[in-house]
Amino acid sequence: MALLNFMKPKNQLEEGGRTSAPVQRDSGEPEKKCPNCHRDIPLSRLWANDLVCPCGYHFRMKARQRIQMITDRGSFHELFSDMRAENPLNFPGYNDKIETVRAASCEKEAVICGSALIGRQKCCLFVMEPYFMMGSMGSAVGEKITSLFEYAVQHRLPVIGFTVSGGARMQEGLLSLLQMAKTSAAVRRHSDAGLLYIAVLTDPTTGGVTASFAMEADIILAEPGATVGFAGARVIEQTTKKALPDGFQKSEFVLEHGFIDSILPRFDQKKCLAELLKMHCGRAMI
Repeated sequence: MALLNFMKPKNQLEEGGRTSAPVQRDSGEPEKKCPNCHRDIPLSRLWANDLVCPCGYHFRMKARQRIQMITDRGSFHELFSDMRAENPLNFPGYNDKIETVRAASCEKEAVICGSALIGRQKCCLFVMEPYFMMGSMGSAVGEKITSLFEYAVQHRLPVIGFTVSGGARMQEGLLSLLQMAKTSAAVRRHSDAGLLYIAVLTDPTTGGVTASFAMEADIILAEPGATVGFAGARVIEQTTKKALPDGFQKSEFVLEHGFIDSILPRFDQKKCLAELLKMHCGRAMI
């Protein structure tokens, strides 16, 4: 069997998620089925509610939509936008896959970095893109996040990061795994400079991202119902030969076991983050 076909999984994480495509009803308005309450919700209603179902289920959100939701209007300034993945190992099919994903997501890479105001508080911000290979961490992702923390140290700014990832990008092999150490070192330098780092974990935050910068923040928050873990639940069950508890690796379970500080619904995120920034960092920008 060719390597290309053998290493070409079709899974939920790579294809962008746990949610179904919109459907067109007789009324003419597109709808989306909620995996939690199983109702068909008009897309216009979902968009008006920042992709949160009336039952409280949080649909996945594109990175730029989240940036628009969380930052003060017109304040976001993108940084390091030219950094993008290459194919250092000449992995079969990787170049084509990257180009396809770029066209589908309209993004160059799986993370967007920049500076912004949140409630008139200046900060550095990175937001991972779930529709770019499920936010998988390759060398470009690690370089962008590392560069952002270095920029934050230079300009004495706090960092807020929204994580979503299926883990390290297998097509880049060890170079992808090295980003765990690289980003962790950048987070440490930022911390040693006495600066604040807040992580907001969204669905899913797994693999090498969980094992590095996602869980190294001063304050770790998570959206309701987000999957947070390292190995997948099925892998753990097959390895331990034991059934896992209900809700295992969901943010509520992780909070109960002390791995995160709080669960933060999407409606409250901007206000809460602004208050935390003001509390730790002082005066608002005029």
